[in-house]
Amino acid sequence: MNQEQHAPLDNPAWHALQTIQRYYAQGTDTVQRYMSNILPFMAYNTEAFTGLEPLQPWINPAGEDIFIIGRLPALPQGWALDSELVCVQMVSARQPATPRHEEEVIRLTEEDREEMVDFVNEGQPGYFKEDTPSLGNYYGIRKEGKLIALAGQRMKLPGYTEVSAVITHPDYRGKGYAQLLTTVVARDIYANGDVPFLHVVSANASAIGIYKRAGFEIRRGISFWKIKAK
Repeated sequence: MNQEQHAPLDNPAWHALQTIQRYYAQGTDTVQRYMSNILPFMAYNTEAFTGLEPLQPWINPAGEDIFIIGRLPALPQGWALDSELVCVQMVSARQPATPRHEEEVIRLTEEDREEMVDFVNEGQPGYFKEDTPSLGNYYGIRKEGKLIALAGQRMKLPGYTEVSAVITHPDYRGKGYAQLLTTVVARDIYANGDVPFLHVVSANASAIGIYKRAGFEIRRGISFWKIKAK
């Protein structure tokens, strides 16, 4: 897969906020963010960029952590780069077959929201907010009534939906749950006419292997820049 394919994914948050997820957008014609209760992501129009300053009215004046995906622009005075999370972006090359597995996968509902938020933030703190589950379908596996694995959908733009929050409790890793849930979510996305994509830390060879077995291919490297915004 070459980098020119799937070009909108070079700036996924911007294209999502401009289209399918525009109801969650705050900002201007050139720079926008997700509402703070949805996702800690901001994005800008790389073709007509004049600076991040116009987003200031939608930034918590007490300061907040927020992420830019892709190219890092010049930061306004008072804003600072906290860290760079180097990832790879992967795109599904084919609709996967559901792997044989004895575990029951359940569709999570509004009643599961609080547990989902707590569970994801134990494993991936900072990315999953109280209303992130509103963005798409989430699936999980329970043991003795307790959620022990989860995966769902996050950014959506025309033709694409992101697989996200693929997490298994440490006590249950190595049992194929991540691949199973990734496949279930990917098949759900295909059923709605979209192509699944995802992001994974580039150093996480184990996770990349799981996603490859679920039918994903690496498209490009891409960074999540954590910004301290004031």
